[in-house]
Amino acid sequence: QVLLYPAGEPSDKLTYQASLQLPSGWKYGTALPVQGESAGSIRFAPASLTMLVDSPVLAGMNFRRVDLAPGATPHQYLDMASDSKIGLAMPDDQVTKYRQLMAEAYALFGARHFREYHFLLSLSDHVAHFGLEHHESSDDRSWERMWLDEDKRIAASNLLAHELAHSWNGKYRRPAGLATPNYQEPMKGDLLWVYEGLTQYIGFVLANRSGVRTPQQTRDALALAAAELDNRPGRTWRPLLDTAVEAQLLYDAPPEWASWRRGTDFYNEGLLLWLEADVTIRQLTRGKHSLDDFCKEFHGGPGGPPKVVPYSFEDLVSTLNGIAPHDWRGFFEARLHSLSPRAPLGGIEHGGWRVAYTDSMSPYMKSIAKARENIDLRFSLGLLVADGKEGQGLIQDVIPGSPAAKAGVAPGVTLVAVNGRRWSKEELLDAVRATKGGEPLELLVDNGEFYRTSKLQYRGGQRYPYSRHMRRR
Repeated sequence: QVLLYPAGEPSDKLTYQASLQLPSGWKYGTALPVQGESAGSIRFAPASLTMLVDSPVLAGMNFRRVDLAPGATPHQYLDMASDSKIGLAMPDDQVTKYRQLMAEAYALFGARHFREYHFLLSLSDHVAHFGLEHHESSDDRSWERMWLDEDKRIAASNLLAHELAHSWNGKYRRPAGLATPNYQEPMKGDLLWVYEGLTQYIGFVLANRSGVRTPQQTRDALALAAAELDNRPGRTWRPLLDTAVEAQLLYDAPPEWASWRRGTDFYNEGLLLWLEADVTIRQLTRGKHSLDDFCKEFHGGPGGPPKVVPYSFEDLVSTLNGIAPHDWRGFFEARLHSLSPRAPLGGIEHGGWRVAYTDSMSPYMKSIAKARENIDLRFSLGLLVADGKEGQGLIQDVIPGSPAAKAGVAPGVTLVAVNGRRWSKEELLDAVRATKGGEPLELLVDNGEFYRTSKLQYRGGQRYPYSRHMRRR
C-alpha cells in the first residue's frame, strides 16, 4: 500500500473527496459516507485523510448485507462478499447471535463512537484470514464456507467480536504512543497488551454473552490459550512487554521457533492479565464491581462521531483505582516484566478453575485443528504438524525441552514416516496414543536432501488442555 500526501501534515487537517467505479453488477459496503452514485460510479463525501484511510470498501459480485440493528440508530451492518453465493448463506440463528453481539457491546460500554458500523467480511479461501480494526468498520477475512462449516465457524467465533471491541478499545481510546498525527511518525507499541490484550478479553466476553460462543467453547478457548503460553519456554528470556515493543517484527515472524522466540503474545497473555484484573476487582469489591465498570468508565463517555482520546499507563492505573483501590501499577509491572516459565494463570485459578490435561481433545480444539489443518501435539511430544494440502507433514514448531526437541527434531523439517510406516495423521496419533502402553515412537524426517530418524523418549500418550472446575472443600 502506498499513500502520497504533504509531508509532515497532520492527517486530520487534510481533506479529500474519493470516488470509486465498480464493475457492472457489483455491490459494496463501507462506513465512508456516500454523497451520490450512478451507474456503478460512487462519489464519497469529503473526508479527512484520517477518515479516508480508516474506511475501507468491500465490494464483490456475490454480496449480502445483514442489518444487525433493525430500526436502530446508528445503523450497524454485516456486509459480506464471497467467492460463491452459497458462502453468503448465514443461518438465521447466527444472525440473531450477531445482533445480540451489537447489543451486548453497547450494554458493556454505554456509548457508541461511530456514525454507522460495518463489518466488512470477505469469505474466501484465496485471501489471508485476519481481522483489521477501523473506527466505524472492520476488515474481516475468513473461509468461504465459514457459515456452512461448523468447524470453521467455531474457529472464527472470536473474529468479529474482537474487531468490534476495537471501535472502543484501540480506536476511540488509544495508547498515546499509537495516536500519531500522521503516517510518517513511528508508533510505540508498549501498551499493546492493552490495545490488543484487553480487546481479546472483551471479545471473549462479548462472544460468550451474545451466544456467538457457548460457555463451554469459551472455557475451552481460554484453556487452549493458557496452555500455549504455559508451554512456551521463550517466556524465560523475553518478557511480555518486549513482545509488545517488538510487535512490528513479531507480526510477520514465521511459525518456526515461535515457542522460543515468542510471537504476538500480548494478545492472549494480555487476555490472561485482564481476566485476572477482572477477578481481582470482583474479589476486592465483594462482587459489587467488575471490569465492566472499568470499560464503561474508560471507554464510555458521550457517544457521537469518531474521535481519538489518547491514554497513558497512568490513566489506566488511575481509572482502575477509582473502581477498586489496589496496587495496580505493581500488579501489571510484575506481570509485564516477568521471566517466569509459567503463564499468569491467576485469573483462571482465582476464578475457581485450573488448566488440566486429558487424553482427548475438546470439541472446540478439534474444530480449531480441522479448520487450521494442523495436528497439535505441543502438549505431549512438543510438535505442531501441518495437515493441509500444502506443506503436509511440515513440522511447524518444536517446543524446546520437549521429547521431540530432545530427540533432535527441529522446526521446518517434513515428517516422512512413523515407526517405519509412511506417515499419516491417523498413524501419528495412534503411535502417540500407544506410548502410554510403553510402545516406542520413532520419526523419520526429511530435511531437504537429508533424512534423519529420531527416537522419542515419551510415555505419556495424547495430552490436551481443558478447564477443570475446582470444587470447594
